Amino acid sequence: MSHGFIRSADFPRQQILFLALLLIAVTWWFEPPAWPWIFGLMIAASVAQFFHIGRYLPIWHKQSLRPRKGEDVSDSRSVSLLAANVKKSNRAYHHLIAQTRRVRPDILMALEVDQEWIDALHELSDLYPHQQLRPLDTGYGMAVYSRLPLEDAQFREKVVDGVPSLRTRVPLADGLAFRLYVVHPEPPVPYQDTEGRDAEMSAVAIEVRDDPLPAIVSGDLNDVAWSITTRRFQQVSGLLDPRVGRGFYNTFSATMPWMRWPLDHLFHDAQFRLLDMRREAKNGSDHFPMYFKLLLTPVEAAETRPDTATAEDMEEITDMIDREKNTTREAIGSDWEDEN
Repeated sequence: MSHGFIRSADFPRQQILFLALLLIAVTWWFEPPAWPWIFGLMIAASVAQFFHIGRYLPIWHKQSLRPRKGEDVSDSRSVSLLAANVKKSNRAYHHLIAQTRRVRPDILMALEVDQEWIDALHELSDLYPHQQLRPLDTGYGMAVYSRLPLEDAQFREKVVDGVPSLRTRVPLADGLAFRLYVVHPEPPVPYQDTEGRDAEMSAVAIEVRDDPLPAIVSGDLNDVAWSITTRRFQQVSGLLDPRVGRGFYNTFSATMPWMRWPLDHLFHDAQFRLLDMRREAKNGSDHFPMYFKLLLTPVEAAETRPDTATAEDMEEITDMIDREKNTTREAIGSDWEDEN
């Protein structure tokens, strides 16, 4: 079921689990009428939620590996990235600029940028000589600032008109290079299906699968890590999620602590090793930025890997992509950030 009302229920699983555990404790302590039924129902609800989100707890087997003994952990083979949804209407430019100068990522990915944001971030040009800029007034603007070359860079609207993504080649040392995909698909809304978002992620996954270069896919996916869309993206692409076995790293909402979930992601090829991953401080947006540092090696390795998509999955995915490509509509949320 791809209807937004149903798929939005994927988001608050952490909150539902917390409430279920709280009710278990309250029921056990006070023993209200029919308490065994309430107790049993809450246990069932807790198990159901844990089934979806348990693999993001530190007790789970990880996917991404740390560098193994003997691997060359040098700066020339590593890359650091800062993913930041700036919130277009946020005009506290100086917060992100100061944060970037402090963190000094090799690549800054700024989403929801308009021309005013581009003008403000020009201040970072001394750090980042390589830039790919697509300012938009719709909330789908995108800007990538890099210390490393961005070769063969191209903004594409792969599925939904007005929703760009970036594909580029990034060279490192010793002839090693990787493909970077920066994405920001549509958000789910209760009154419309999520096939635009799902098709966008699936189309990128197919491209990654067929790409000879090891890949990194990062951005605001407008989806939680445990959803069927994200699981299917991993099954098709084969990319690893460094959150698995390490934590949720909730990035939205930065303004409502009781309603937070992981929306800003990075997935990587098994040739990468995880050096660092952390949620950065608030910077004026409704999203927290995420920082990642990875080491590119010549050899694939992983503790666990995603399942592989079946032939039936691929048929369903390609049909969905074709349907969305042939749909004429405005991108969801194009006017959400209008300042009136």
